[in-house]
Amino acid sequence: VVYFFAAEKNPVTRLKQRLRQALLRRNCAVGNQSLDNLNDSDLKNFIVDDKHGIIYCYIPKVACTNWKRILIALNYSEPYPDPMSFKHNQVHQFERFQHLNDFPKAKLKHYTKFLFVRDPFVRLISAYRDKMLNYDQYFYEGYVRLILLLYKKQTTVTYNHEVARKEGLQPSFYNFIQYILDPRTEKKEPFEPHWRQMHRLCHPCLIEYDLVGHQESLQEDAQELLKILKLENAIKFPSSYENMTSVDSVMDWFQSVPLEDRRKLYRLYEKDFKLFGYRRPTELLDD
Repeated sequence: VVYFFAAEKNPVTRLKQRLRQALLRRNCAVGNQSLDNLNDSDLKNFIVDDKHGIIYCYIPKVACTNWKRILIALNYSEPYPDPMSFKHNQVHQFERFQHLNDFPKAKLKHYTKFLFVRDPFVRLISAYRDKMLNYDQYFYEGYVRLILLLYKKQTTVTYNHEVARKEGLQPSFYNFIQYILDPRTEKKEPFEPHWRQMHRLCHPCLIEYDLVGHQESLQEDAQELLKILKLENAIKFPSSYENMTSVDSVMDWFQSVPLEDRRKLYRLYEKDFKLFGYRRPTELLDD
């Protein structure tokens, strides 16, 4: 297959961007919404690069590690280092120091702002695989152990994640969905960001994004963003080789989830589906 790109920008990609931005404007309710309503806790997922005038709202489970690698590389002088040369621990250290706390709100108006989103149910499956099956002590102690006790009805459960992994302790996908649907979960604290709704992390009805990327067209959208930033010849977005959850496998994952719970889950994430242009999965929700 041969792709022809326009000299400056890919017109098809630009059209997609305009449609995505128009969809956001159409679906965002009109009300007394203002940037002044955002506080520091609302901006925990924002990273700023003052050198290039960039603001990135990262959504866990949507290529965020590679975008953070790009932003780390851009902190260096040209020629920029290979983004893939930065290890996970460097990415997390960078993330801690680059959060947009106590920043002038003017930056949100004048910097180039972007985010990347993903099919909400596919993102949930990815979060389950990563944090419920391959858990560390933080996720085990804070979430997995509780889910095992409440929904798997296990009575004696270790406090140590390494012991738990050796014993093969894992919540089922349905246990994870039960936890998300349980009204008690958010009474205690907001959803953990790996499964919190995307619009709650990035506030697309308050912030006018210059680019809304989709995981499903990641390379194409990444290239478009680098063109907007005039960095396309200076740095390359890494190829994605990770074992990604495919849209096709969603039906298999949800077979264990009763129809009524699927519908409740859709209602919980419906705003993400509508704001970001994802199809309502009728095959999961209709009789």
